[in-house]
Amino acid sequence: MSFRYQTVPVTPFQQNCSIVWCTETMEGAVVDPGGELPRLIATAKKLGVTLTQILLTHAHIDHAGGTGTLARELGLPIVGPHEADQFWIDGLPQQSMMFGFPPAETFTPTRWLHDGDTVRVGNCTLQVRHCPGHTPGHVVFFEPTSQRAFVGDVLFAGSIGRTDFPQGDFDTLVDSIRSRLWPMGDEVVFIPGHGPESSFGEERRGNPFVRSP
Repeated sequence: MSFRYQTVPVTPFQQNCSIVWCTETMEGAVVDPGGELPRLIATAKKLGVTLTQILLTHAHIDHAGGTGTLARELGLPIVGPHEADQFWIDGLPQQSMMFGFPPAETFTPTRWLHDGDTVRVGNCTLQVRHCPGHTPGHVVFFEPTSQRAFVGDVLFAGSIGRTDFPQGDFDTLVDSIRSRLWPMGDEVVFIPGHGPESSFGEERRGNPFVRSP
């Protein structure tokens, strides 16, 4: 199996930023660089990973706050999220002030993502699922050989993402989880935007928000 990842909690919100890479090429990506960029760059260097892109699940400040700066400083393309999150990207400077984050740069993603797309990281292929509800443009990255999914703020261990933000919707989020995540299989382990990892099976059975009838 050539896919690996290391999760690095960043920002006061302890957002689970992940460095993902292919062990055959040692090319990698940063998933949701919300902040603490020197720490993320140092982690990649320690791992021997050459960063080639930034992957975004959605554009809330704790996930995307460092994206524009990292892309500019390292010359990296920005891949994702879905274009329905454009208004969140445009509002990053305001978000940073509102939540006491360092000033965040706006940006235009190099590539928007849609349900069914794929993203290559070295020789590894990540599958993309559009999972709106927390934000309208939220996407999830799934790597099938390792059975790992990077779900941002769609699903947590024992909980789900907030839906009281602009263009959030509870019913849409629950439908996204049930129709886009559960079919991947109970054995899939997911890396949430905050908190510990869990599996889709564990959450399908025990998560009170999305437990199967």
